[in-house]
Amino acid sequence: MILTALVTALVLSLAIEAFEGRGVRPIGRRPGDLAVRLVAYALLAAFWFVFSWRPWLAAFSCVLTVAILAVVSRLKRGVIGEPLVFSDFALLRQVPRHPELYYTRPLTDPRMAGPILVSFCAVALWYRVEPAALPPEPSVAVVAVIALPLALWTLTRLAGHGSLGRWLAARFPAPALEADVARYGLPATILAYAARWRSLRSPGDWSPPQSCVPLEAPDRVIVVVQLESFVDPVRLGGPALPVMEILRTRATQYGRLRVPAHGAYTMRTEHAVLTGSPPENLGFGVFDPYLAQGGDEPTSLARLARRAGFETVFVHPFHRDFFNRAAVVARLGFSRLVMEEAFAGAPRIGPYVGDVALAERVLAEIRARTAPLFLFCVTMENHGPWKPGRLPGLDDPHAQYLHHVAHTGAAVERLIAGLEGLPATLCVFGDHAPSLPNCRPGFGGTATDYAVLRFGAAAAAPVRVDLTADALGRQLRAEVCAAQA
Repeated sequence: MILTALVTALVLSLAIEAFEGRGVRPIGRRPGDLAVRLVAYALLAAFWFVFSWRPWLAAFSCVLTVAILAVVSRLKRGVIGEPLVFSDFALLRQVPRHPELYYTRPLTDPRMAGPILVSFCAVALWYRVEPAALPPEPSVAVVAVIALPLALWTLTRLAGHGSLGRWLAARFPAPALEADVARYGLPATILAYAARWRSLRSPGDWSPPQSCVPLEAPDRVIVVVQLESFVDPVRLGGPALPVMEILRTRATQYGRLRVPAHGAYTMRTEHAVLTGSPPENLGFGVFDPYLAQGGDEPTSLARLARRAGFETVFVHPFHRDFFNRAAVVARLGFSRLVMEEAFAGAPRIGPYVGDVALAERVLAEIRARTAPLFLFCVTMENHGPWKPGRLPGLDDPHAQYLHHVAHTGAAVERLIAGLEGLPATLCVFGDHAPSLPNCRPGFGGTATDYAVLRFGAAAAAPVRVDLTADALGRQLRAEVCAAQA
């Protein structure tokens, strides 16, 4: 019975992936690749079998898991441009806490609670209908109940080491997400990437500068602003923002910024700018650098600024627990965090604190400084999803986006006006393009817009330079360090 249920699960899971990838990612026919795919299905079935010891319930759970993974991955690919990755599962705990950030509903909503309740009832009924496959001898049954999960746990712990680790390294030497999903299937790629990430946190040999000689500017101010979902709205068919012309004529440097993702994954761009680390240095942690390193970056911009005598402040008007951001940015070197609780009375535009109010708080921090200041700010007003009910009388997602991005432009204008006459540098950049119906994956080559403005010095002719996010981070080091060795 167990073997029949397992074979059924493997065949149906293979059929699901074959159907999902038809015409795009055909099932590989090489025996080795097919074996890896089937082993991943078997591990899923074994995982579910641990909880019930009912072969057909485990087989059904395996098939359902593969189907859910395929559907969710297809939806994600349509919005963001990449399939599910192992690091996405670390973000699952955020969904019930912050459903407004996702295309989902609170668990208390009947449309969510109903199906969940029905599923629990169905599983409970199945437990009654299908007998457990435990050995009849009680002592043997106890041993089996302990041994199977222990074996799976041991396999998980050893996956990145020894002969199994070497075998995985040969099959999955570096992240090649689309190719690996096509070759081995989604479940196998998720499991293998997780194992490779655990065994190889930082495989790159890129070595950032280790020392920082402070600039002789006791009142110096450096403000870096990460603009949520920001691109020049003209690129989306919207009206011109006055601030874009100001940036093109006033900035020392401006241009397109190639970022690591489309429509989401703010932390990828944020990490790239704050560390200057190229993606290839992150290995399998490239999908969520904060999960990979947890902020342990000895040469982040904030740590370099602290060594150079700057006060380091991180400003973001949202929950501290999102992305585990408070803990991560503290480890990145920020001595003071100004987060959602500091904006209790600030006006909200839609669900989030408005960008203009955020700009006013940044200027207040600058006016109150008692030492050179390095301030990194992350805006929130224009965070998706843009859906009906977000703004009164304005339900079209594109119109909502343009409404918010106009406030973003006004906020940047206020920052520019507030920094005039100070020995200051202002860098603004978009973290990623918005995930709108008219802005699909591939838009602009994942390029947003950025600008660097310098105040209190002789004006230089604006220069357009297109950069990657990590290159911008390395360039910003020169703003806090006169020389590096």
